[in-house]
Amino acid sequence: MSNHNIRLKDLSKLGYTDDRSRSIAIGILNKQSRHIARELLIQTLTAIHQQPQQWLQDEVWHKLAATLLPEEEEHNYIAYELRSEQTAAPVKAFGSKHIEPAAKQQMQTCLRLPVAIQGALMPDAHAGYGLPVGAVLAVENALIPYGVGVDIGCRMALTLYDTGRNFLQRNTYQLKMALQDYTHFGMEGGLPFSQEHEVLDRKEFSYTALLKSLHGKAVRQLGTSGSGNHFVEFGNMLLYADNLLGLPEGNYLAILSHSGSRGLGASIAQHYTQLAMEQCRLPREARQLAWLDMNTEAGQEYWLSMNLAGDYAKACHDRIHLNLAKVLGLKPVAKVENHHNFAWKESLPDGRTAYVHRKGATPAHTGEAGIIPGNMIDGGFLVTGKGNSTSLQSAAHGAGRAMSRKKAKEKFTQSSLKKLLSAAGVTLIGGSVEESPMAYKDIQTVMNAQEELITIHGHFTPRIVRMNKE
Repeated sequence: MSNHNIRLKDLSKLGYTDDRSRSIAIGILNKQSRHIARELLIQTLTAIHQQPQQWLQDEVWHKLAATLLPEEEEHNYIAYELRSEQTAAPVKAFGSKHIEPAAKQQMQTCLRLPVAIQGALMPDAHAGYGLPVGAVLAVENALIPYGVGVDIGCRMALTLYDTGRNFLQRNTYQLKMALQDYTHFGMEGGLPFSQEHEVLDRKEFSYTALLKSLHGKAVRQLGTSGSGNHFVEFGNMLLYADNLLGLPEGNYLAILSHSGSRGLGASIAQHYTQLAMEQCRLPREARQLAWLDMNTEAGQEYWLSMNLAGDYAKACHDRIHLNLAKVLGLKPVAKVENHHNFAWKESLPDGRTAYVHRKGATPAHTGEAGIIPGNMIDGGFLVTGKGNSTSLQSAAHGAGRAMSRKKAKEKFTQSSLKKLLSAAGVTLIGGSVEESPMAYKDIQTVMNAQEELITIHGHFTPRIVRMNKE
């Protein structure tokens, strides 16, 4: 018989709260400690609980002590240190005096990543999450989800129509109604009529559980646009002589759209960003720059999913332009489009292969066509790239924000925005003061800062703009 008179409630008071440790303690007390005074046993149990590592070699108490030590965690991640500022990857900033210090500092952190090869900052750059918006980063054998951005495949699409002179002025009401009835903006919802596109039949939707779960949302949101600075607008496209499209110089009716991969891309970004942060541990200031190694299953999954999201973003623009042209009886004569939130596998001038992340930057390889929008008043530009290696064959993706959305909301009123647009002859459907032209940098200043990156072939002037109503 045991005479130590120590019960489970006594063990609980001493800190032995889990069943395993209490069971082992009772077993030892019953077998080994029948003739030891209760007070001494209490002291021993207290000492073991306070410093279990010192009792691991004890012949009697080692099993109890082992239950009190934290279980060794299986580390399924790799921890990395940042390179020093002296050994950081090289970077070139264009229009540096127009780029806020926060974006430059953020870029410096990116350049200290062990996988970083080269960086560039465009003149429209401003601070963002992970990689700054308006930044380009080439890395070795890795993909950074936050280097691509949440809106994977966010892009521009421009379609030109040869409608003759004054079509826009004569048909303003019809164009406005078409935008109201055949576009949809916002985080959720979709068009009131079904949409079809071959992207929905892509076999990649069956490759991962995540993509399977997102197919229904992709069907519902096809042909729609997001919130924020996403837009669809009718305007006038002035083509210059000897333009890249091979069309006669002059004025053309045009549709310009800006949006990305909707809920599909956002869900992919969220999932793989979290996975990257779990697998790739970085110092606090660089945590959002966690990457996925391309030699891993996760890296290959993200690459496949990112490319599918990019193609889906293109499909959304295809449907937007097709729907509007069909209802208005328009026939296109040319189309130009480009991503600006994406990663490409490219060869660098030194012969190395890299994954080039352009987050809010337009691809600008030699002769490559692109669109750089400005704001609702000043419009944007049709360009081709010059293949500048110091910019990683990239250019700006727009005017770039001069102030945050929060600051713009505090500073501007809906009334002042209406007056500004009215004076410029622009009709706005939806929209908010957060997207006021005054919240953006001067587009001409941005274009002047990148003359060595692009050649301008035409200028687009918005006339009827559709945006989400925040």
